[in-house]
Amino acid sequence: MTTVTPADKLRRFLEASAWMQSLTPEQAERVQRDTLARSFDTGAMVCARGAPSAHWIGVVEGMLKVETVTAGGKSASFIGVPAGAWVGEGSVIKGELRPYDIVAIRDSIVAYMPRATFLWLMEENHHFSRWLIDQLNARLGHFIAMVQSLRLNDTNAQVAYCLASLFNQDLYPGSRSQLAISQEEIGRLSGVSRQIANRALHEMQDKGIVRIGYGSIEVLDLPALQAIAAGNNEQKATPATACGACSS
Repeated sequence: MTTVTPADKLRRFLEASAWMQSLTPEQAERVQRDTLARSFDTGAMVCARGAPSAHWIGVVEGMLKVETVTAGGKSASFIGVPAGAWVGEGSVIKGELRPYDIVAIRDSIVAYMPRATFLWLMEENHHFSRWLIDQLNARLGHFIAMVQSLRLNDTNAQVAYCLASLFNQDLYPGSRSQLAISQEEIGRLSGVSRQIANRALHEMQDKGIVRIGYGSIEVLDLPALQAIAAGNNEQKATPATACGACSS
């Protein structure tokens, strides 16, 4: 049996990235040469707040979260980042100290593209720059919708938005119907307690929208989940079959 190494997984991850298709052979070769992969256990720090934004971060395998912790120990989780996605481009572009921590939610393999390579691609490849603009625009739209959900919707909608946002195809094209994420992490990402997240998830499970597993959530009806996330709690779920939009 052939063993798939982290280097093999990194190569496949890069080749599957949408922007990679627009690179010249020389540009692709430099990206493959300069980008490195590291493995992290669950709970490990991938990037620390206050450190230089020296790399663009990609999730080859597993799942990460972006969070911050105050000097008093109070923490806030902002987004989950599933496998197949990139994160942190804004800080890399600005060359600022990273304003948040990036932590592994699951055992993960993480890609590190050096800032010099990232900026070189921006200068040399118009299609990559265009992809970055679209990525930043999608991320802005995500955060606006998240603030709207937090300020205007009930806790069920907040939990639903947390899950539905992980199927944003512009930001997370590799998402699958089954997410390896705990109810506790869903609560943190939703800004609610674990108990409230648990209740909301079980209500959605009763409607056939999700299926709760051990350390995982499977989305069965993505349109119904999105409707609840938008504040429409009267949306009726379709029969409990895996949603085609997220099962590939």
